[in-house]
Amino acid sequence: MRKLLSDTDWDRSSEPTAIRYSLVIPLRDEEGNVEALWEEVTAVMEGLGEPYELILVDDGSTDGTYERLVRLFERDARVQVLRLSRNFGQTAALAAGFDFARGAIIIAMDGDLQYDPRDIPRLVQKLDEGYDLVSGWREKRSDAWLTRRLPSRVANWLAARVSGVPLKDFGSTFKAYRREVLAQIRLYGEQHRFIPALVSQWRDRFAEIPVRVRPRRWGRSKYGLSRTLRVTFDLLTIAFLLRYLVHPLRLFGSWGAAMLLGGLGLEGYLVVEKFWHHISIMGQHGPLLLLSVLLIVTGGQLISLGLLGEILSRTYFESQRKPIYSIREIRTRRAESPVGEPMPQDGGTIPSSRAPCST
Repeated sequence: MRKLLSDTDWDRSSEPTAIRYSLVIPLRDEEGNVEALWEEVTAVMEGLGEPYELILVDDGSTDGTYERLVRLFERDARVQVLRLSRNFGQTAALAAGFDFARGAIIIAMDGDLQYDPRDIPRLVQKLDEGYDLVSGWREKRSDAWLTRRLPSRVANWLAARVSGVPLKDFGSTFKAYRREVLAQIRLYGEQHRFIPALVSQWRDRFAEIPVRVRPRRWGRSKYGLSRTLRVTFDLLTIAFLLRYLVHPLRLFGSWGAAMLLGGLGLEGYLVVEKFWHHISIMGQHGPLLLLSVLLIVTGGQLISLGLLGEILSRTYFESQRKPIYSIREIRTRRAESPVGEPMPQDGGTIPSSRAPCST
């Protein structure tokens, strides 16, 4: 039977279990990489000598990725598999994995094996120095300059300027987080790239280390120019959220007040021209009169929009958080399912649907 999962069912801010590390890996049409990924990751994680779980999120694959993930689940008790009901994108897949994770430290990486899992201990070691988030910097990239590296450099520069977080590679998925850091944010759009910017509202302990980048072994890249455009829009959203989410009136109100005062100033000038110099306003200053009216009306509308934004901002913070993904089924060996039902002793499948809107 399908059940709706509420945010109280999966609350990543709750107390973690004895698991030290949760490794979250989203995959889409990566059937040729699944086995090699598992072999490399498990070899590295076992070397850390701490309990861990491997959360593999199938983001609507159309090949045999999910079937291979199921086989890994049957072989390795540390593997957890989440299957999304369709392709929601990398941000949603990561959000699902983060919500399901129970480790004190959560590590994220792509499933195409371009990141080297052998860099995981270095991320963890840096995090243990007292940082809240450690990001992998793809220092030596071999991507196409015009379509990948140049847009990436521009986006990274803008993100650093907007957020005040001095990272060189915001777009790197390869990051290590403290659990409580991810508990403070919700992700939308393509915002997984800007987690450091979002977290900067509450935290300021960030670090970045160079990581190795390898050629893709199997399959093709899912990135393109269209994603660059979407990332640009998300960056604009982040800039607004960081500055004006709590007080949108400061943005719209300032522009509105400037326009309103400008319009009133023009109206005052026209009044002087009319009654002191006896000039026909419509005959000699018709365009100026229309401009003054437009400024007054637009300024008033912007101030009203800012006030409405203040109301919506309060509603946002007081409302129930909504998930951005829907899960078809879960394969886990946890003692209890996310909806509180006992699991079979040998693990099993939980049919599930986590819808974007719930009641």
